[in-house]
Amino acid sequence: MTLTPETTGLKVRLRLTDDWFTVCDLSTLLPGRGVAALLPDGRQAAVFTDRTGALYAVDNRDPFTGAAVLSRGLTGTHHGRPFVASPLLKQRFDLETGRCLDDDTVRLTTYETKAA
Repeated sequence: MTLTPETTGLKVRLRLTDDWFTVCDLSTLLPGRGVAALLPDGRQAAVFTDRTGALYAVDNRDPFTGAAVLSRGLTGTHHGRPFVASPLLKQRFDLETGRCLDDDTVRLTTYETKAA
């Protein structure tokens, strides 16, 4: 059964250390478009969903420029792996692992996500 986000009342939650933090309503997310979420410690997460309804969250800060812009990046897939490309310098980051697809030495923090 498929639930439409507009009718579920579900919240998107991220795991922070040992607790879950609610960041937004599931209906806020549109496939391919990110949302920035302010975390309790002052950091930001970029939260995404894809057309299958999978949820992803990574650090919103672009490690190459230091700007908090990844939530505004372009999403896509590369060899079946979901990624977000920075809107500034276009480096691609795997949404599941945080690994930069263009520079193996760079990695984003990723967050476990769920809709509840």
